[in-house]
Amino acid sequence: MPKNKIHELVMLGILTGLAVLLSYVFAIQTPFVRITFGFLPIALAGAFYGPWKAGLVGALDNLIGTAIIGTSIFFPGFTLSDFLTGFLFGWFFYHKEIRFPYVCVPFLLVMLLIHLGLNTLWLVLYYDKAASAIFLSRVIKNLLCFPMEVGLFLAVYKAVGKQVIKGLV
Repeated sequence: MPKNKIHELVMLGILTGLAVLLSYVFAIQTPFVRITFGFLPIALAGAFYGPWKAGLVGALDNLIGTAIIGTSIFFPGFTLSDFLTGFLFGWFFYHKEIRFPYVCVPFLLVMLLIHLGLNTLWLVLYYDKAASAIFLSRVIKNLLCFPMEVGLFLAVYKAVGKQVIKGLV
């Protein structure tokens, strides 16, 4: 295996491990809302390694987190959602200039399509509750977290982005 492929594999493993820690160990969990920073390593994987590899980091985050940490029960819909989240971040960030207005688009799409769309559907199917019973709290959580997630991603990317591009990380 070439040296750069080994480096890439190691970095993807580190990002996956970070995603698991930030998604499951350091998460704030309620029955219908979970506040987590696991999006950061997944979005960084998208920026540095592209949509497919970031999608894999997202899916592995879900699979490893539910299997090992066990704070939630495995449901394949959430694995799909996490894959799509990574894929979207990679689609929008890979080989592109990352700056404020442009970063809002994938975070908005993830919020609307995945967090409020698919994940609400998965919760309705899993808990057998009416969508109206859980949707409002999810909207409020996502509206509050959106600016924090965008700002945090920009700050972390600015801090580590140049190092990764230079190949130092």
